[in-house]
Amino acid sequence: MNKLTTSTAVPTRALKLEAMANISASFELFCLASGMEALGEMMDRDAQAICGPRHARGHFRRAHRWGKTKGKIGFHGGNVEIERPRLRSFEGKEQALPSWAAAVAEDWLGEWAMNQMLINVATRKFARSVRLPAGEVPAPAGAGLSKSAASRRFVALSAARMKEWMTSDLFGLDLLVIQIDGIHMDENLILVAAIGVDAKGDKHPLGLAEGATENAATVQALIDNLVERGLDPAVPRLFIIDGAKALSKAIRRTFGRAAAIQRCQIHKARNVMERLPKSLHASVRRVLRQVWELDDADKAEKLLRNLAQRLERDWSGVSGSILEGIDEILTVTRLGLPKELRRSLACTNMIENVMGTVRRVCRNVKRWRSAWMAMRWTAAAMQEAAKGFRRLKAHKQLPMLRAALEAHQNKNSHGVLARQANAA
Repeated sequence: MNKLTTSTAVPTRALKLEAMANISASFELFCLASGMEALGEMMDRDAQAICGPRHARGHFRRAHRWGKTKGKIGFHGGNVEIERPRLRSFEGKEQALPSWAAAVAEDWLGEWAMNQMLINVATRKFARSVRLPAGEVPAPAGAGLSKSAASRRFVALSAARMKEWMTSDLFGLDLLVIQIDGIHMDENLILVAAIGVDAKGDKHPLGLAEGATENAATVQALIDNLVERGLDPAVPRLFIIDGAKALSKAIRRTFGRAAAIQRCQIHKARNVMERLPKSLHASVRRVLRQVWELDDADKAEKLLRNLAQRLERDWSGVSGSILEGIDEILTVTRLGLPKELRRSLACTNMIENVMGTVRRVCRNVKRWRSAWMAMRWTAAAMQEAAKGFRRLKAHKQLPMLRAALEAHQNKNSHGVLARQANAA
């Protein structure tokens, strides 16, 4: 069977008849030819509706026929050529065919490029991934399957989607939990990302900000973007971070000094264990596990302080690390949350999983040319990760979190008013 080329447009009806005769050998070509014939018939009907029958006269005509030309339309991640009629208005301007305009408006080529990049197909292998080398629809030069063409489509679509995502309205999201974390793209570039959990337990990627380091200014830029898009700073929420002081500083600056901040217990335990000899790992790990499981925050804090005191003589640096940020380590316990909900909210596992997807998607990138490039890739990866989001395990207990956060906010606001009254 003759293969379809882009140098000469094959008459679609003859192509369909040939493909139907050999459908068992080339179902792919049959589908292509059928679609091309259907589109050709639609364009002929559009031309007749606009120009009337051939050689017709009358005031109902809005344009006249102007021969035919060859155009390219997306198929299997690339382009195939099809012949289409041309129309000219009576003012001498090109008249678009509605069916052709609708067909080329579908950005399927961009979708193909985005999908292939997100599943780690290298641009130089793009043509092989969408067209079989021995198939009936080849990939000749000009079919839009080169690595540069695939890259251009990915850049355009990822930039458009990132802009839409970073300007989307957050006002309608009833967010109770926000996790913030950073990911190092290279030694001079870090991105800070945020995801949220609403009152139903559904997770949402919220935003990104770029910076040279994970400092308060970078985090503040991300928080300012979220507030501009509708995140109300007056609503009580639980913020979960990995322990970076810059994160706490920026959160308290925007959401108040009494904002409920939970430091990741897994990060804290890992940092402590990495600084201790293996002979102490079992005993220290046992104490930390007991602390995380306790329902009484005062008893949990006492255990931590006792552990720090035991290590003070020989491991003073580790002892100080245990006590550093001790209030934020036990926030979910102080809020009185049930054990199942504490386990879900005491660590940054949600955003760490997202960052794992970012690393997987971006592993083919050899050099980050700019922060904008890193932002595009990370935004695309975060939206890809969102497709696999599951509802929070303890989502049925989230009303208890809301009540606890409101009580925490009321308690601290009354304390502030009392201190102001005493000062007066």
